[in-house]
Amino acid sequence: MPLLTYLEAIRAGMRDEMRRDPSVMVFGEDVGAKGGVFGATEGLQSEFGEWRVLDSPLAESCIVGVAIGAALNGMRPIAEIQFQDYILPAVNQIVSEAAKIRYRSNGEWHCPLVVRAPFGGGVHGGLYHSQSLEAMFCHVPGLKVVVPSTPHDAKGLLVAAVRDPDPVLYFEHKRAYRSLRGEVPDGAYTVPLDRARVARAGEEIALFTYGMMVDTALRAADLLEAEGVSVEVVDLRSLRPLDREAIAGGARRCGKVLVAQEPNLAVSVASEVSAIVAEEAFEYLDAPVMRVGGPEVPGMPFAKPLEDFYLVDVERLAAKLRELARY
Repeated sequence: MPLLTYLEAIRAGMRDEMRRDPSVMVFGEDVGAKGGVFGATEGLQSEFGEWRVLDSPLAESCIVGVAIGAALNGMRPIAEIQFQDYILPAVNQIVSEAAKIRYRSNGEWHCPLVVRAPFGGGVHGGLYHSQSLEAMFCHVPGLKVVVPSTPHDAKGLLVAAVRDPDPVLYFEHKRAYRSLRGEVPDGAYTVPLDRARVARAGEEIALFTYGMMVDTALRAADLLEAEGVSVEVVDLRSLRPLDREAIAGGARRCGKVLVAQEPNLAVSVASEVSAIVAEEAFEYLDAPVMRVGGPEVPGMPFAKPLEDFYLVDVERLAAKLRELARY
């Protein structure tokens, strides 16, 4: 299998689906000749033309609104938001329209829409290019929210999202774009939109996380393994719906649970995972469920030392694992 970067795998997924299905289109700021601000759509307009890879105005509500209209009229649009930080003007379209179309039509209408957006810090982006807002959308019934952590899953989840009859928010950690590389099969394949995966088997602590934090978790687990502590790393992949069976199963197997994420912990994905463990695996626990995440500050700092302090790195995660192991 060819080795692709995370970014190349996303592009390959879009290209394969556009070749397979002429109803698949891409819409967003600078997605055409420029190929997107990160290059995710590079070369797609030259292959598929301006009517299937359309540059939009700088207006996120327009991007998603037009994509919803296209989805209701037989297309399968992929709407790109340049940075997740700027998705907020489109929240009304996503939450009040796309998420509710199936329900309000009593199942008669579907909205096969994918909204792609890069998120997360570690790229010296400051307040307005580093946010992680995925938990906001995980609260909304009618939406699916996925975050791939490997090039293999980046392509497979995107293909599955395009083929899904309902709206999917597909969030890509921008630090992963060129730093993660892995084997990616040629041709189209899918990864289920509702299943976690065990990224590393272990016996003593179940560590649940997603996105770029999976790579950090695997490195921290290696450190703990050298110290005699066996850590299982579970990549959630799907944040809405969460794989409750995988979460409860990991907690039951290991007896100790740590949930890690990049953003702050209040009312978060980590909060929901912790609640699932408490509801479905409490009697198997040998220690309190622990969480680690970003600090409770309004935004990620621009200065590199402060940005580094904000992010959960390998040593900080390993320290939390050691604290949990001592119980």
